[in-house]
Order: sequence, then C-alpha cells, then structure tokens
Amino acid sequence: MSEPLDTELADLPPALRWREWMARVEAVLFAASEPVPREDLARITGRSCAIELLIADIAAELADRPYEIARVAGGWQLRTRPQYAAAIRAARGEAETARGLTRNEALVLTIIAYLQPVTRAAIARMTGREVSRDLIARLSRQGLIARGPRSPEAGAPYSYVTAPGFLALFGLDTLRDLPDLEALQDAGLLRPDSDQDIGLPIAGDEAE
Repeated sequence: MSEPLDTELADLPPALRWREWMARVEAVLFAASEPVPREDLARITGRSCAIELLIADIAAELADRPYEIARVAGGWQLRTRPQYAAAIRAARGEAETARGLTRNEALVLTIIAYLQPVTRAAIARMTGREVSRDLIARLSRQGLIARGPRSPEAGAPYSYVTAPGFLALFGLDTLRDLPDLEALQDAGLLRPDSDQDIGLPIAGDEAE
C-alpha cells in the first residue's frame, strides 16, 4: 500500500516546494481530459499554497509553448493554442474544417443559455418555428445541454439547461461570463424583439 502523498513538503526550501507544487499541478492538468476544479488541485498542494498564483506561474512558463492553461467550467485545463489547430487536424488526417453549429442550433443554444431552464415548447414559441427533438438530441450528444427540472406546464415537459461542455466550448468559467445581452445587440450580433424580453440571433432559413 502506497504512503499518503506529502502535500505540505515541509522538508523542502520554499522555492523548491513551490516548484514541486507547480510540477504536480501541471501533471494533473496534462493527464485530465476535462477541466480540473480547485478542490482537486488542493489535494496535491499544501494548505498554504495559493493555487491561483501557482497557476499564474505555470501559465507564465508556458507563454512560448503551443499550449496554455485556460480557466473554463469552474476549473483549469491545458489546451492547444488556436493557431495550432490546423496542424493537429493535418496530423490526424482530418478534414480542414469540423462541423460547427447550424444557425438553428446556435439560436436554440442561445435561448437555453440565457433563459434556462426552458422547455422545447417555450423555445418554439419564441422563435416562431418548431424545435425538433433531433435538434435537441444533437446539442445533448455534443455535451452542450442537459435536461433540467420538469416544467409546471401541462404535461410536465422537461426543461433544458446548459451542460459543462457549453462552458468549455466557449471558454467560459461560469454562466456569469456570458456576454451582456445589450452589448451583443449593440454589436449587431443580436436583434431586439419587441415581443420578447430577450433579443435573439437572426435565424437562417436553412434546414436543421
């Protein structure tokens, strides 16, 4: 049976102790496929360790590397810098461009992000078009949305909320980091709708 991990490292000089904590945190982030929350990193560092400062020091050392530490979905994650995405796709023999969200999917995802929890029927009423189960299923399979609580509407349909994958995809730490709706409208990315409390993206006419 292995001995418990020495997190305090009291026998090391402060500088070496800090370097060891940095190495541990970087190793954990490297091995993780999802953002690592603070409580997980606290298990491998001492009680006196300021994790944000430790992360900042690691990030500074990675400044010239093709990957970086990003704060997403309530934790930290090592990820490749965007300018190297094409090289990675080429090495994997993948197509030059990956499938993104259709305009209808982006519209529905925007409504869910800002109005969650919200039902499929409520989204349809806002957009004036049917929101298919297939569209909801595609967003769910991509890890962008999840089922929320049942609505008090007749039939008690499920509502929908954003999932952690939504935060990771858009590089957000929490939903509080979503752009302000008025700022998006001012930038021309959303249009005000006189019949709704929220401006919605202009949807295209292409099929889902």
